[in-house]
Amino acid sequence: MSRVSTVRRAGRERPVRPAGRRPAARRTATRTGQYAALLAYLAFLAFPFLWLVSTAFKPPRELGSIHPTWIPDAPTLDNFRQAFTQQPLLAAAVNSLLAAAVSAVIAVVLATPMAYVLARHRGRLTRAATAWVVISQAFPLVLVIIPLFLILKNLHLVDSRTGLVMVYAVWSLPFALWMLTGYVRAVPPELEEAAAVDGAGRIRTLVSVTAPLLAPGIVATGLFAFITAWNEFFFALVLLKSPEKQTLPVVLTHFIGAEGVADLGPLAAAALLATLPSLLLFAVIQRRITGGMLAGAVKS
Repeated sequence: MSRVSTVRRAGRERPVRPAGRRPAARRTATRTGQYAALLAYLAFLAFPFLWLVSTAFKPPRELGSIHPTWIPDAPTLDNFRQAFTQQPLLAAAVNSLLAAAVSAVIAVVLATPMAYVLARHRGRLTRAATAWVVISQAFPLVLVIIPLFLILKNLHLVDSRTGLVMVYAVWSLPFALWMLTGYVRAVPPELEEAAAVDGAGRIRTLVSVTAPLLAPGIVATGLFAFITAWNEFFFALVLLKSPEKQTLPVVLTHFIGAEGVADLGPLAAAALLATLPSLLLFAVIQRRITGGMLAGAVKS
C-alpha cells in the first residue's frame, strides 16, 4: 500500500502527505533560526575584538583613512613599540596580575565554606543572607566609593596595593558566594551521608568527597573573580595615585591626551595586550571547568 494516500474532492485527486512531515519541517526551520541567531550573536560579540586586532596593526596612514578596511594593507608592529615606549605597560600588567590573582584567591577561600553553610543549612538566616548577597550586587560603584575611600584613608590604605586587593576581594565575594552556593547544592548530600556511614569524619568527608566535586566550581569562580579584578577601572582610578602602582586599565587612559584626542594605534595595541591574558586563561582552564564534575562520585 502506498505511503501517500489520495483524497477525491470536486472530481480531483490530490495526495495527502503524512502528518509527521510538517512538524519535522517546522522543527528544522526552528533549529535553523536558532543557529542563525546564535551566529549573529557571536558575530556581534566578536566584532569589537576583531576590529581591535585590525586597528592594532594599522599604520597611521590607514588609521586616518576615510575608507577603513578590515585587513591592514601594510601591517606594522610600530604601534606595539610605541605603546611600550610611551607608557609603563609591563609594570602596570604586573600590578594588575598581582591584584587580580591575590583578590581572587582570597574571595574563593572565604566564599567556599560560607557557600557550604548556605547550601546545606537552610533557614531564615541563610535565606536572609542569600537575599542580601543578591541585593548587594545592585549597589552602584558611585554609592560606595566615598565611604570606602574614607575607611581606607583611616586605615592608611589609600594609594596602597594592599588596600586595592582588599577592595577587590570584598567586591568579588558576594558573586563568588552566590556562584559557589549553586555548585554546593549540585553535590548530592547522599554522598556525604554514605561517607559518614563508612566512618569518615566531617573534615575527612569535606576533603575527600565534597572538595573534589567542587573543584570545577572553585576554578570557575576564581576565574570570574580574576577577570573582574583584571578589568576593573573605577576603584583603581580613585584609590591609586602613584604612577608605579597603577593597574593596566588606568594606564590605558594615558593614551588619551588632555584635549580628548586618542593616540589610536598605540592605544589599540595596548588594549589588545591587556585583553589577551584573560582570553588565554579562559581558553586554558575552560576544559577543566566542564570536566570532572562527578569525578570520584561513584563508590568502589
